[in-house]
Amino acid sequence: MSNPMTYSAIVGTGGYLPERVVSNDELAAELATRDIATSDAWIVERTGIRQRHLAERGVTTSLLATEAARRALQDAGVEPAEVDLVIVATSTPDYVFPSTACLVQANLGAPGSAAFDVQAVCSGFVYALTTADSFIRAGRARCAVVIGAEVFSRILDWNDRATCVLFGDGAGAVVLKASQEPGIMSAQLHADGSLTKILCAAGNVAYGDVTGDPFLRMDGQAVFKQAVTVLDRSARAVCEEAGVSVQDLDWLVPHQANVRILNFLARKLDVPVEKVVITVDQHANTSAASVPLALDVARRDGRVQRGQLVLMQGVGGGFTWGSVLARM
Repeated sequence: MSNPMTYSAIVGTGGYLPERVVSNDELAAELATRDIATSDAWIVERTGIRQRHLAERGVTTSLLATEAARRALQDAGVEPAEVDLVIVATSTPDYVFPSTACLVQANLGAPGSAAFDVQAVCSGFVYALTTADSFIRAGRARCAVVIGAEVFSRILDWNDRATCVLFGDGAGAVVLKASQEPGIMSAQLHADGSLTKILCAAGNVAYGDVTGDPFLRMDGQAVFKQAVTVLDRSARAVCEEAGVSVQDLDWLVPHQANVRILNFLARKLDVPVEKVVITVDQHANTSAASVPLALDVARRDGRVQRGQLVLMQGVGGGFTWGSVLARM
C-alpha cells in the first residue's frame, strides 16, 4: 500500500482568533482591581507581548479549530470530502472524550476519516504535523487537516501575574496532501519527561472532583534556558538531516512564547531576526496554535512564498520539543 516516492506538502493554511482583543493596558486595569500590579511597559519589556485574543465563555477549542480548518481548506481549494485524516493538537480539549478532532471532523462534514488529538502542549502542532507526514508517506492517508487550537484562558490563574499575561487563545491549521515532490523535508521530535515540573497544569478530575492544581504553573527561567538550548540543537539537526544549511532557510517560524527567546535563538543560529516570523506581540502565547497561526499570517501577508524553505519549531511542557523543515 505504501509508496516510497510519496511525500507530503503543505497546500493551504488558515487561522482563527477570538474576536475579543485585550491590550496590556486593559489587562493591567483588570488585574489592578485584584490588587495585582502590572503595566504595559512591564509586560512588553519581559515578553514582547502587546495584546492577546481571549475567547468568551462558551467558545470552545473545537469551534476555533473548525474555523481555522475551514479557512485552510478554502485556501487549499480542498473539499472536506477529500480529507481522510484530521489531527488536532491541543492541551485544552472540549471533553475528556471524544477527541476534539472528532468534533471538528463532524463540523467540517468529513465523516469516515481518521480523527484524533495529539497532546504535546506548545510542541503539539509540530508533533501533529510530523504524525500526519508519516501517515501520508506510509500511504495511510492522502489529505490531512492538521490543527493547533487552544483556549488557554480556561486554565490560567488570573491572580498569577507571572503566567496570566503570557497566553492567548486561537487556532491555526494546515492542509497536507500527498505529493511527488518533497514538501516536508525532515522532522525530529524529542521529549524529556524528567522536566515535567518546570511547565505543567497538574490538576485532574476524579470521582467528580478536581484533584491537584488545575492551573498552569511555570518556572520561567528554567523554561527559557531549556527552550533556547533545545531549539538551537533541533534546528541544526533537522537542517543537517535534510542536507541544507541553517543559512539556507528563508524563514524561521518558532513557537511564539517570548520575544526574548526568539531573538536569542536567532542570534545562536546566526539567522537575521528579519527572517524570524514574530506574532507573539499580537497573539501572545497560544501554545499549540502559535506556529500554524504565525505561518498563516506570514503566508497571507506575502512573506512566505511558494518554494521557500521554512523551519517550524515547537517547545513546551512535557518537556517536549521538535522541528519540521518544509519546502512551501
